[in-house]
Amino acid sequence: MTVPEPSIHHRTEQHVTHLTLNRPEALNALTPNMRDQLIALLADASADPDVRAVVLTGTGRGFCAGADLRGSAAAGERIAGDVSRTLRLGAQRLIAAVLDCEKPVIAAVNGTAAGLGAHLAFACDLVLAAEPAKFIEVFVRRALVPDGGGAYLLPRVIGPQRAKELMFFGDALTATDAERLGLVNRVVPDGELDKTAGEWAARLTVAPTRALALTKQLVNASLDTDRATAFAAEAAAQEINMTTEDAREGLASFVERRSPQYRGR
Repeated sequence: MTVPEPSIHHRTEQHVTHLTLNRPEALNALTPNMRDQLIALLADASADPDVRAVVLTGTGRGFCAGADLRGSAAAGERIAGDVSRTLRLGAQRLIAAVLDCEKPVIAAVNGTAAGLGAHLAFACDLVLAAEPAKFIEVFVRRALVPDGGGAYLLPRVIGPQRAKELMFFGDALTATDAERLGLVNRVVPDGELDKTAGEWAARLTVAPTRALALTKQLVNASLDTDRATAFAAEAAAQEINMTTEDAREGLASFVERRSPQYRGR
């Protein structure tokens, strides 16, 4: 009996959790089970002290074509509250799992990222894209409102006018244009994506993991808070961070004029 391929490949080695969406025949469109599994895997990586970075990518020609909508049009009569509840517990929970993960998450966008798949990439802390990659705010093509936090994420990176242009027209955005707009950190040749993602992840595994987690938290919250709140959060983060082993090591290595050896604690 042939064992079916898992829809998400996952492994952790050398302190990096690798998550690979594996439905290439559907451009890695997310089923509800895949979405829930991805949320659980991100939570596991966040809580595991041995994990110090996460790399998210896809197999085949697509990174992620968004949510698998097959069958949804014939789902029968909708009950009031069903749609918003499904979004809260589904797409929004997935994006929150990326934003709230205490480890840096790198998106290695190997191909098309559409709809929720594009927002999944944009929620990551660092975004690498292969030259053939495309990002598509596909919702308008289906007469849908953007979900998965898109109207929250995009304006904060590229401003409301650019975000509206992408969402109103639904045109495919090339990797190069996404980099120019600031949605992508770096575009690399197709054959170098995995190598570059691995190099970036390796750099993160020797960084002070708890300091990065607190930095991520501060940056993600910064655009939603006033100055006084942001400064108070910064002071609290500094207080927490100074109790970590890595902070003590960082100061000791400076005084002793040697390279620090961070352990992620």
